[in-house]
Amino acid sequence: MAYATKNPFTGQVVKTFPDATDEEVLTAIEHAHKAFLSWKDQSFQARSKIMQRAADILRDNSERYAKILTLEMGKILSEAKAEVELSAQIFEFYANNAETLLEPEKLTVAKPEEAESVVYHEPLGVLLAIEPWNFPYYQIARIIAPQLSAGNTLLLKHASNVPQAAAIFEQLMHEAGLPDGAFTNLYATRSQIELILNHPHVQGVALTGSEGAGALVAQQAAKALKKSTLELGGADAFIVLADADMEPTVKWAVFGRHWNGGQVCVSSKRMIVVDDVYDDFLTRYTQGVAALRAGDPLLENTTLAPLSSQEAADEVKQKIRLAVEHGATATEVGPKVPAQGAFVQPTILTNVAEDNPAYSMEYFGPVSMIFRAKDEDDALRIANDSPFGLGGSIFTADAKHGAELARKFSTGMVYINHPTRVKADLPFGGVRRSGYGRELIGLGIKEFVNHKLVSVVDINAEF
Repeated sequence: MAYATKNPFTGQVVKTFPDATDEEVLTAIEHAHKAFLSWKDQSFQARSKIMQRAADILRDNSERYAKILTLEMGKILSEAKAEVELSAQIFEFYANNAETLLEPEKLTVAKPEEAESVVYHEPLGVLLAIEPWNFPYYQIARIIAPQLSAGNTLLLKHASNVPQAAAIFEQLMHEAGLPDGAFTNLYATRSQIELILNHPHVQGVALTGSEGAGALVAQQAAKALKKSTLELGGADAFIVLADADMEPTVKWAVFGRHWNGGQVCVSSKRMIVVDDVYDDFLTRYTQGVAALRAGDPLLENTTLAPLSSQEAADEVKQKIRLAVEHGATATEVGPKVPAQGAFVQPTILTNVAEDNPAYSMEYFGPVSMIFRAKDEDDALRIANDSPFGLGGSIFTADAKHGAELARKFSTGMVYINHPTRVKADLPFGGVRRSGYGRELIGLGIKEFVNHKLVSVVDINAEF
């Protein structure tokens, strides 16, 4: 595994970084454990100041941080700045709320005169975070902000194509005042992940990535008797009912599928439209996609980013060919994308039958699958007929009815009249092959704590 910054627009290798040695990994674990022994006893107020300082530094240097994202994975500059701000909001959320979220819980028991029982939420120790390239800062922030706030310390193994994003986040936390060793970036190899998880000081792992990586790391963690959380792929359904307000619905559909170049776990990958409005939606959606402009992600008029690498672009193109080979219709949309850069021509797939391999695939790029549903029941059937269960949306003029349908939608997150809302104060996670566990809010901060029961019992109480 070679850690390298390779500009997805120019194809230029900007800088390479050596893999960590086993000795460096073991030293980092020892430093993280040493830091934990003191960090766990810091007050919430002391931790809060560091989280808020991290948020302030990100905001004060937004342009600098954003340009690293554009350089390393091709993110449009405006979207890169939005990611910097979202990361700041996550730090700020835990700066303001961690203490309340982890307050001890006094239990209501059958015989309170016999005992007083309280559950305390205490940090576990050193954690490993394995994160992907598509949101290089946000993915880090949503695990380290809650877990550092809880009193844990962390090691980061980031994606090999965003080494500078990983390094600058370690610098950020140091500048914010975090003690040495409490958060360390490691250019670790895949083989070293098992070494880390087997170490007695390491208490768990949080992974965001592919199904294959998730399955392997979960197996390694289980073998070492360490807890894991997984946020994996998604093939989110975008359901359009007959009464949907078509103009804003199509606007959100185009955005929901193509932001971040379509490289989002919770992007709207499957448009499921009831028969009454299918043709109208398809016409408008095609026009909306055609209006996107691919180009240099640093330019303001660029609205479609290159993919993170040429290898990623080639994989998406191969999946399109596979869908067509099995009977799907692929329609390329809009002006030809530039020859320079890791671009994929925006493509709409229709006539994707249930026996087509593409039917159950995740397309990580500007490819839309559009399905015609007989009615809303059929739309829900198609939406739920997926190995994934991360997010999804329902568009309808009757918001109350949409919320009722959402209860029948088998997925971790459902939005009515919005493709997805990635916010600091909303939980994130899915079911089935989209993984397990939750990140953000109180659910996230409690994933890696010891829920310790302390019960003070009258010595004369019954057994």
